[in-house]
Amino acid sequence: MLPFIRSDLTQLNAYKPHPGSDTAAAVPTQLDRLDTNESPYDLPTELKQKLAWTYQEVIETNRYPDGGHQALKNAIAEYVNESAGATPSLFTADHISVGNGSDELIRSVLIATCLRGEGSILVANPTFSMYGIIAKTLGINVVEVTRNPANFEIDLTAAQTAIEETHNPPIRVVFVVHPNSPTANPLTTNELAWLRNLSENILVVIDEAYFEFSQTTLVNELAQRPNWIILRTFSKAFRLAAMRVGYCIAHPEAIAILEKVRLPYNLPSFTLAAALVGLQNRQILLESIPQALNERSKLITALSQNPALQVMESAANFIFVRLKPEITQSQNISLKHLHQHLRNQGTLIREISGGLRITIGTPEENARTLNRIGEYFSH
Repeated sequence: MLPFIRSDLTQLNAYKPHPGSDTAAAVPTQLDRLDTNESPYDLPTELKQKLAWTYQEVIETNRYPDGGHQALKNAIAEYVNESAGATPSLFTADHISVGNGSDELIRSVLIATCLRGEGSILVANPTFSMYGIIAKTLGINVVEVTRNPANFEIDLTAAQTAIEETHNPPIRVVFVVHPNSPTANPLTTNELAWLRNLSENILVVIDEAYFEFSQTTLVNELAQRPNWIILRTFSKAFRLAAMRVGYCIAHPEAIAILEKVRLPYNLPSFTLAAALVGLQNRQILLESIPQALNERSKLITALSQNPALQVMESAANFIFVRLKPEITQSQNISLKHLHQHLRNQGTLIREISGGLRITIGTPEENARTLNRIGEYFSH
């Protein structure tokens, strides 16, 4: 350990962005990448051409990008109002902050709330790992509670007890995903009631990364809840994972604080242009959503017919699958072996939290996934 490095960092592991795609001789060069919940579809050619023209004719690479993101914030506010069925003036640019992916916004939230030993965060595992990872890199205490293993609902009794008994430092931020990752279940009525009843001294961060697939949002509650922040991303439905654009919606006072702690010029000019083009052409890009939902339904139906698999319902662009313990013991099969079999055949999925998270791909990719899973159980 280098003598000038914080001692607690030795206990942390770096996030592994593509855990299924490590190079190995047995893995085919042509891969179905179903391990990171991206869209299986690239931008349409005409939009790529428009962006190429923008890069060549509009963007000056010797100049800094728009550090205030005003044009993008205005466009996001318009989309938020439209997607929530709200009046066009309900949310404005003052309600929006933009980050280099949602990860940067998570980091800004933590810097603004919990540094210097002023706060802890609460997460319910399994959930998106970056909340805990980013908090720990900042030296922030992470309080973890569990979920019901049958349906992945948050253990609300444990969560409430943690809030009441954590004092040094107290819990300042609660993170939830709606629907959750990696398990794809939306927040329940009881979970929402608990969040609504939390003290206004606690910030509630609701991550709606998969909103376009769930079509369920809590944006309309923000006007009455100044202690709520909603996160969203362009990496999923908008097909812009390579551009790294996330945004949050919150009370203008909260946004003003996040603007204080974010890095200047945090989004490159080309990234800003891509996000604007995506929003301007959202009807085209979001046309793939119904097909994704149909493919999701087909996958769930087909996999549920396998007696060895327990397939969870999904409100996202992925599904979560577990092996039934009684079947695995009697047939000498394992999650690790199934994951490796799919990897060897060219299907990358995520082994996580005692199950497999399978992103919804193209119809062809999904058909290959089903065939390869079938092959494994027929051996």
